[in-house]
This record gives sequence, structure tokens and C-alpha cells, in this order.
Amino acid sequence: MKIEVKDAPGQLVGALQPISEVGGNIMAVIHEWDPTLRPKTRIVQVVLEITDERLDDLIEILKARGVSILGIGEERLLMKRSVIMIGHIMHTDLSDTVGSIDQTGYAEVVEMHVTMPGINQRSSALLTISATNEENMERAMEGLRSVAREKDLLMVETMEEAA
Repeated sequence: MKIEVKDAPGQLVGALQPISEVGGNIMAVIHEWDPTLRPKTRIVQVVLEITDERLDDLIEILKARGVSILGIGEERLLMKRSVIMIGHIMHTDLSDTVGSIDQTGYAEVVEMHVTMPGINQRSSALLTISATNEENMERAMEGLRSVAREKDLLMVETMEEAA
């Protein structure tokens, strides 16, 4: 479920609390904030287990609380793979590299660790990517390989694992 809440204290908790009230099980919560897209709001992705009949109750409660529901029933990100990028990562716009995955709609960077030894030295980043299935993971990886070639970055791939 993808929802939009006001960027104010207590709003996220207020949106999540009804899930347990109707008997749902929260498995993951990911929230993002981009002031250029929707100022004063947070986009929240909630992975949950809930029966269809309880989902209808939840939707009513959330709407009554002023929570905008942006999407329901999307596939979970079931595949996970890590890659190491080596090169002038920061100088070649790291956000663009991450965005190339996140903008696909079927994969996203869920974790990132960056090491920068010095301003003019190569840095390295460990990116963990999740995707909805094996085919979409491969599509995301091919896109990342293309970005790595374009930016002259070395990309070291690891094996995928279940999320």
C-alpha cells in the first residue's frame, strides 16, 4: 500500500495504527520525502498482510483520517541483490545512479553504503537493490550496467537472494 501523509508529528503513526486495529500485520514501512514533488507531505510505502474484507475497513479509516491512498495491491519486492560500484561515484551524480533504479517502478535501492577515501580518489558504494521478481531484477541490473558504462564506473555484481 502506498499512502501520502502530512509531514507533521504523529501523522505517520496515525496512519499506521489502524492497520493493527483492523488485524493487519505490518511487514515493512519505507517513507520518502522530496520537497520538490510534494512539499509538506511524506510518501509512505507499507508492506502488510491483511484480508480483503479487512482492507476495505482499513481504507475507510485511513480516508476518514485524511490519509491519501496512492496505490494498493502492488507486488512486493521479492528479489534482493547487492552490487559494488567503484569510481568517481560522487562526481558523476550518485543520486542519478540511484534514481535510474528507483524510477523503474519494479525495483529500488533499499540500502547504500559509501566509502570516500579522498576528494580526488575513487570512492566505492555498496548498493542493495530489491525487485518484484527475477526478470525485473535483471532489467534493473542491465539499466545499472548501462549507467556504470556511461559514467566509467566499475560494477561488481553479487548473487541475488530472497528478500
